[in-house]
Amino acid sequence: MINKRGIGTDYEKLAEEYLEAKNYQILEKNFHSRFGEIDIIARDGEYLVFVEVKYRKSADCGNPLEAVDVKKQRRICRTALYYLHKEGYGEDTACRFDVVAFEGEERLHVENAFEFL
Repeated sequence: MINKRGIGTDYEKLAEEYLEAKNYQILEKNFHSRFGEIDIIARDGEYLVFVEVKYRKSADCGNPLEAVDVKKQRRICRTALYYLHKEGYGEDTACRFDVVAFEGEERLHVENAFEFL
């Protein structure tokens, strides 16, 4: 039996290590609210970055970027708003939404993958 949560955790850790190597400062991991979850929240220079991590074993399992559909984007945005409010960030906080996608052993980092919905 495959432990999907364990696999997801492993790839989230790989994404975290990758982002840290790019000088991102990791602020939160697996931030939960009643609206949803954000895998990684980080600081990249002036930007507060909300990162979704997706993994697919192969292309046969679907494109990991396509898994971040509009419904998922809305949940991430609502959770991001909650985080901003909870942590006392102002409306002028520069934010962006990134996706780190793994397909097999290939990694793709899409900065500003989608706009706030």
